[in-house]
Amino acid sequence: MAEHNELGKEGEKQAADFLAKAGYTILQTNYVYDKAEIDILAQKANVLAVVEVKTRTTLDFGLPQEFVKPAKIKLMVKAVNEYIIENDLDVEARFDIIAVHKSRNGWEIEHLTDAFYYF
Repeated sequence: MAEHNELGKEGEKQAADFLAKAGYTILQTNYVYDKAEIDILAQKANVLAVVEVKTRTTLDFGLPQEFVKPAKIKLMVKAVNEYIIENDLDVEARFDIIAVHKSRNGWEIEHLTDAFYYF
């Protein structure tokens, strides 16, 4: 597996652990529908957090959250709609980004709730 893929998978693991420690239940990771993939689907109370994880080793080219583009957002909305229908959930969906930065000192994690709106 390419080094950047391994970094991304480790970043997703770090993000899922972070959410679990914050009281979220991880419902699914790497949910795929059509051409969309949602990194993490987590629930806390009546909120379904639809989480895009962005992992970087350097911030020289911008913050990880700056790399979530409108096309990705559109695909995520389509996928989470299908997930909610498939699982007959009665929840409020919220789109979050977890920015993970691997530095010499370990992992730095920033959770951006309501990171973008889909309408």
